[in-house]
Amino acid sequence: MAKKKKKQDQNYLATNNKARYNYAIAETFEAGMELTGTEIKSVRASQINIADGFVQVRNGQAWLDNVHISPFAQGNQFNHDPLRSRRLLLHKTEIKKLAELSAQQGKTIVPLKVYLKRGFAKILIGIGSGKHTYDKRETIKRRDQERDLRRVVKNNNR
Repeated sequence: MAKKKKKQDQNYLATNNKARYNYAIAETFEAGMELTGTEIKSVRASQINIADGFVQVRNGQAWLDNVHISPFAQGNQFNHDPLRSRRLLLHKTEIKKLAELSAQQGKTIVPLKVYLKRGFAKILIGIGSGKHTYDKRETIKRRDQERDLRRVVKNNNR
């Protein structure tokens, strides 16, 4: 008898809703995060904010900056600094690719989602270029049209 595949649930601990609105995401990478004991406990409790975060490549390593992980309530003296830089765990080839792409004019690396995978905290990062105001208006218009179309199809099926 074949083993059943577990359905991977899409329980995200944090999402960056503004990232796809402000940036045109070209490529995504999954990275691990190097966290301390109290940080992982706070992340598992969804006490993380990635809205203002970004990724930099320094000295051959990828660093996640400006991401706020709240101090753990029972952490007392062992608590962490909420805004410290955290190292991302990627392969060397992926880090080189990120460094090359982020060196281009107008490209930035932004965190998109944080989730748990087999007990480890993972982060989905994307390489994006900033959108202009007219691109943002186009995105809103397209989303409204798709919503109206779904509404019409749903009402016709009844």
